[in-house]
Amino acid sequence: MSGEAMLVFDDGLTEYDFGRGHPMSPIRVQLTIRLASALGVLDELKVVPAPTADDALLETVHTAEYIAAVKRAGVNPDTSDEVHGLGTHDTYCFPRMHEVSAHIVGASVEAARAVWEGDVLHAANIAGGLHHAMPDRASGFCVYNDPAIAIQWLLDHGAERIAYVDVDVHHGDGVQAAFYNDPRVLTVSLHESPTTLFPGTGSAGETGGPDAEGTSVNVALPPGTGDAGWLRAFHAIVPDVVKAFRPTVLVTQHGCDSHVEDPLAHLTKTIDGQRAAYLALHDLAHEVAGGKWIATGGGGYAIVDVVPRAWTHLLAIVAGNPIDPLTPVPESWREEVRIRFARVAPLRMTDGRDASYVDWSSGYNPDTWLDRAIKATRDTSFPLLGLDPSY
Repeated sequence: MSGEAMLVFDDGLTEYDFGRGHPMSPIRVQLTIRLASALGVLDELKVVPAPTADDALLETVHTAEYIAAVKRAGVNPDTSDEVHGLGTHDTYCFPRMHEVSAHIVGASVEAARAVWEGDVLHAANIAGGLHHAMPDRASGFCVYNDPAIAIQWLLDHGAERIAYVDVDVHHGDGVQAAFYNDPRVLTVSLHESPTTLFPGTGSAGETGGPDAEGTSVNVALPPGTGDAGWLRAFHAIVPDVVKAFRPTVLVTQHGCDSHVEDPLAHLTKTIDGQRAAYLALHDLAHEVAGGKWIATGGGGYAIVDVVPRAWTHLLAIVAGNPIDPLTPVPESWREEVRIRFARVAPLRMTDGRDASYVDWSSGYNPDTWLDRAIKATRDTSFPLLGLDPSY
């Protein structure tokens, strides 16, 4: 195995565009690529174009009827198909919707293929991570579920066990649903509580189907959770359950909408806490899966101040050369932001926060919502995986 790292990207991936005013703007991906290029991160990655997934590949997760509906919507984007979640208040239709969405799937599957076949050790698709799409309907800005299809491709090509860790502020419901009764896939999601945020799922009690009990792990965090609390929850649960599962590959989704400036959610993480999470997942991949790591993007709607910096950190970690948080943001990139958006861009690759946390071994505090949420997940999921939930 070469150890070389890959980014699957071409400009066609930025055509996933619900139109002016929609929060999921492709500008966030464009700005990320330009920032990563300006900092020399892309020079350390093998950058390859994305193929487009064919219908047979899409049908490993999605129904043929749904794929046909997406094709119709892309030809007549002014129509509405609420049965399939198309043309709704969040997932608008747009021209060539099928082709563009299948292109994003192709990117994630190419990343999975390159890692599985040993071309590279790590691979990323920051345009991917569309984790809400269900087999027969769109949901939450997601048309086709590229992480689920990439995972299914890995299973179909011999991977015995896959761990999927989702750090988006929203529950990774579509990926969980795809593998809820499949004992070969562990899905782990850390997200804002379903009582306060879309999609309203992801409670600690969702632990897997009758043939796969323990293979769905959900950590439902209280609104307002910041770096210290988020990292406390992550380290109290994720390493233990992933190690117990012993995956052959780690797939991760890196929505950065957990940031305090994100307009669609209520957590209070910073760039520094997000970077710490990416580093922890990188290290976990090496500890449990021989370094086989596939990383995708996801949500993130602070498209200038947060997403480009967060995902540039992710790509640098994928490349094996993390960026010092104190690194200045290149003046050329800041000038582009000033000209295009009449805004002042961040000066550095940090929010100036200390991403430290108090480890769970320090003791459980029942008076805090955060600790009660952590305990609920440990109590429900740990015994199903042969782990001791005691604290």
